[in-house]
Amino acid sequence: MQDTLKRQEAPARYRAVWRWHFYAGLYVIPFFIMLALSGMAMLWLAFVDGRDGEHTAVVAQEAPLAAVSAQAEAALSAFPDGTLAQYIAPRRDDLAAIFRVDTAEGPMMAVINPYTAELLESFPRRSGWYDTMDNLHGTLLLGVTGDRMIEIAASLGIVLLVTGLYLWWPRNGQGLRALVPSWGRGGRSGWKSLHGSVATWISVVLLFFLISGLSWSGVWGEKMVQAWSSFPEGKYSGVPISDVTHAEALNGGTKEVPWALEQTLMPASDPHANHGANAAAAAGGEAEAGTGAGPLPDIDRVNAFARSTGFDGRYQLNLPKGDTGVWTLSRDSMSTDSVNPTSDRILHLDRYSGEVLADVRYADYSLMGKAMAVGIALHMGTLGLWSVLANTLFCLAVLFVCVSGVVMWWKRRPAGLRGLAAPPPPPALPHWPGAVAIALVLGLAFPMAGITLAAVLLVDAGLRPMLRPVFARQG
Repeated sequence: MQDTLKRQEAPARYRAVWRWHFYAGLYVIPFFIMLALSGMAMLWLAFVDGRDGEHTAVVAQEAPLAAVSAQAEAALSAFPDGTLAQYIAPRRDDLAAIFRVDTAEGPMMAVINPYTAELLESFPRRSGWYDTMDNLHGTLLLGVTGDRMIEIAASLGIVLLVTGLYLWWPRNGQGLRALVPSWGRGGRSGWKSLHGSVATWISVVLLFFLISGLSWSGVWGEKMVQAWSSFPEGKYSGVPISDVTHAEALNGGTKEVPWALEQTLMPASDPHANHGANAAAAAGGEAEAGTGAGPLPDIDRVNAFARSTGFDGRYQLNLPKGDTGVWTLSRDSMSTDSVNPTSDRILHLDRYSGEVLADVRYADYSLMGKAMAVGIALHMGTLGLWSVLANTLFCLAVLFVCVSGVVMWWKRRPAGLRGLAAPPPPPALPHWPGAVAIALVLGLAFPMAGITLAAVLLVDAGLRPMLRPVFARQG
């Protein structure tokens, strides 16, 4: 008797899961297509052309580089009324240096030959195709509204993933068969086989992309996960603290800072405190270590100190802003400074004494912070050509799964208005504690998904009785 009940309940459960898979896909598929296309565009634009002129080539010379201050003067010559804000050192000997100059019209970028201090190019910051794709990928060009819409899509994407695996996974104990499509099938059955197998192959990677993407989102990421995983200011060991975060203070407020530090408050310079040893002494003896003598008067000494303390190749130098601003040296995966995300490092210097106020490295991050440092690099494909190719293959697989899902729906759709309807609900769904538990966990863990699922239930319950007579007339 019990076996008979189980056999009767299985089709009802399958139809219920299929229905939820349809509802999630209805919303998610357009977003997944947009994310895959914009993601591939960003991958290749960044790899081939870079961002903000970072791939501008120069002729490598045996002569020493021009002083950073001379390069900065050339950058300021393009924007005489601007304020120097940031220096980005070249990644290689045959690449240009980049300077950000803040002006009344907004942040501007100057590309400089580091050997001759010659201005090669200037343009508004973040004004290229990469940035358009980046804004589309993150906010649909709609700001906060777009961010919330994409967060709902990513949250429902997890629902789509879980329900899809349930629908496709074989019930006869031969689970590995889910990975192999049935090549001999045709029509909708063939599409279903390919759809299920490809989706199963990419399921783990898709889950990684959804979680890492959600960690950037405004609700689940910023308000929940990131707030509990940020580097605590208490580890600064008693130095003065400002009232601005790293995300607000650095890189023009573009959040191009380590994920674990976005919400962490910046340390502050204090002209009245006796800070002790001068960290700049290591840069070449301008001041004797341990005496506290001499501030950091110019960008050349700060750059020399950066090089002496391990910031080789590409790194970023943010200049102090305001009386309590600090010199900030950084190398991080979020800014594509290195192909090694575990080399993340950010160092703050007091602008008056030159003392190191904070030196935060990958090892100092929380577990989630470490995961995101690596995860961002994987998500953005910044680990070299292999990661660009791997991410491209993944994006193409996502596009195929989306298109094949639409094709399957098109082939099975009823005629008329009912072609827009979801799969019919089972006439009687038995009590299913496991499904209820999973739905509650997903709803609580990802609030935007929970709110959306509740709204769909209410709409479905309200509209279905109203539309039933219309469907009956069309039938």
